[in-house]
Formats: sequence, C-alpha cells, structure tokens
Amino acid sequence: MTDVQTTEVDPPWEGLTGAELHAACMEAARDGDRRAMARLVEELTPLVWHVARANGLDRSVAEDVVQTVWLALFSQLGKLRDPKALAAWLITTTRREATHPFGRRMQPVPLSDEVAEAMPSTQPAPEDEAIRADRDRRVWRAFVRLPHRCQELLRLTVLAGRAEYQLVAEALRMPRGSVGPTRGRCLDQMRDLLASEGGSR
Repeated sequence: MTDVQTTEVDPPWEGLTGAELHAACMEAARDGDRRAMARLVEELTPLVWHVARANGLDRSVAEDVVQTVWLALFSQLGKLRDPKALAAWLITTTRREATHPFGRRMQPVPLSDEVAEAMPSTQPAPEDEAIRADRDRRVWRAFVRLPHRCQELLRLTVLAGRAEYQLVAEALRMPRGSVGPTRGRCLDQMRDLLASEGGSR
C-alpha cells in the first residue's frame, strides 16, 4: 500500500523538464499511465494550439485539429522511435492536420444588416485601424522576405515562448544554445528589411 501511495505522489517524471519530462511521460503512457498522458497534454497542448492557430484556423477548427493530433499521438505511442523528439513530431503533425483540404476551415456566417447594426462595435477607430493595418503589412512583407529558416525560427520562438527554447531547438534540430543568437540575427535582418522600405526599426 505504501508503494502505491509513493507512486501516486512521486511519478517517474517528477522534477524533470523539457525533453526529459516528455520522454519519461511517454514511457509511462506506453504502459497505460493516464496521469502521464494527462501531463503530456497539459505540457504541450499550448504549443499544438498555437501551431494550429498560426496556420490560419479559427478557434473551433483549431480545437478539432488539437484533438486529432493528440488522438494520433496516443494511437501511435509505440511507434514513435525517439520520445525526445516528441515536440518536433507534434509540430509537424499539427501543421499537416491544419492543412488537410477536407473542409476543416470554417466558412464565415453572414450577418443580417439588422443584427450587424445592433451589435456594439469592438473595433478600433478607422484611423487607428488604417495605421495598424499598414504596419502589419510592412512587417509581414519583411517577414516573408527572410530566409525560410529564419521564418521557422521566429514563428516557433513566438509560439512556444522564450522559456521553451529547448522545444524550438528540438523542432528545428539545432543546438539549444544557438536558438537565441540565431533569433537575434533573424530579427536584425527583419529590422533592416523594414528600414529599407521606410518601416519603423
């Protein structure tokens, strides 16, 4: 009875972080440990969610993609060769699911004039919106002119957060210590591109 209680209090992934945590949880999940599955979902759903949203999916469709990705993982736990590559697998699978052409993208629901007029506006003033839209266009034009590797790195560091550089390193198969400096160089390139077309540095 004591052993059971100890297992409940101190699971094998206790105290681990990053790839080591994911690997320990995957090994336990393969043995049917539901707590391990729940910990993986808790730990990595934000990353899966943001990757889905970054592919242009609205909230309801992104939720569907997130569910599909987790179901795919748990149905293939025994086949994933390297548990430490879990984050990269999730990112790749989420991108693939998000771009499947079988009607996941929701069509906008038209509003009648009466309903539209009755709804309070949450939009900024037209002048502010025009300034924001112009800024966003400049930033986007500069972003798409960056090398593909820089685009991937900047997307992932924004989506995963600076505290999750290890996940970014795993996804891009690069040393963790080079993520920050490489990100800095990519941002410098983007600033130069913005400055070259009159954008703000």
